[in-house]
Amino acid sequence: MNLKEIDRVVGSIQSHLFRNSNSFSVGMLKSHFKGAGLQFKEHQIYNPGDDVRFIDWKLSAKTNTTFVKTFEEERNVEIYVFLDLSESMLYGFKGVSKAQAALEICCLLYLLADKSKDRISVILMNGETPLIMPLLSGHDGITNLISQLERRSIINTEGKIELAKYKAKEINEVKVLGHLKNLIARGKEVVFLSDLKNFERQDELQKLLVRKNMHCFSILSPIDEASTQPFSLFGKSKGRKLFSRIFLRDDPKEFKGRIKKIKVDDRYLERFVREML
Repeated sequence: MNLKEIDRVVGSIQSHLFRNSNSFSVGMLKSHFKGAGLQFKEHQIYNPGDDVRFIDWKLSAKTNTTFVKTFEEERNVEIYVFLDLSESMLYGFKGVSKAQAALEICCLLYLLADKSKDRISVILMNGETPLIMPLLSGHDGITNLISQLERRSIINTEGKIELAKYKAKEINEVKVLGHLKNLIARGKEVVFLSDLKNFERQDELQKLLVRKNMHCFSILSPIDEASTQPFSLFGKSKGRKLFSRIFLRDDPKEFKGRIKKIKVDDRYLERFVREML
């Protein structure tokens, strides 16, 4: 996929996000991830109801007019998004896999970060060593993510994860948890997008889930919420009927931290925005 094709894919993804998340809000990111502090913006004439603590008495005395100082939040927040691309993330709903939904959430965060003057780094959890993307925002961030996924044959020319060709690799829990602990200890904001089915070290992950800068979203498909196993799956490919019986690990009920569930249905992007508000 060349740069022109990547731009086309990015454009289609952005239009899809705007169509399917009419709760699209920059305020979502600003309210969920706090900046480092406040910086002076400008003086304004005092109006009844303004906070008297911010009256600039020296300027007011010189001009015989009462002025108050106004401030804006310092942004440039660094947000690290862990994207689970393991095998269990390939199941979904109406042709949209959990991995595809999580990928679109990453793209949505890139767009929001561009408006709020923050930066996003996506960390791909697939294989021995997690792939850490540079801190970017907006179109640049999405373009880099798409190009990296295409280079690794994870997505096709339409920006979709190719379920038939994609070969998921086992996640290295030790390295993922090492990155998580390091980022959280440094006070970075972390978004964790996973179905949590490939993490055996539950005690270690549990300790991180209670931290305020750890934002965990459990991405779920109808299969994950089914009450019995195995599951019988039916489908078609090139005119041929396909049938498969599969077993998935039990839903990780042991996790008790601040986990928000995102169901892969017709409105998963709106659901994610609502959970972030």
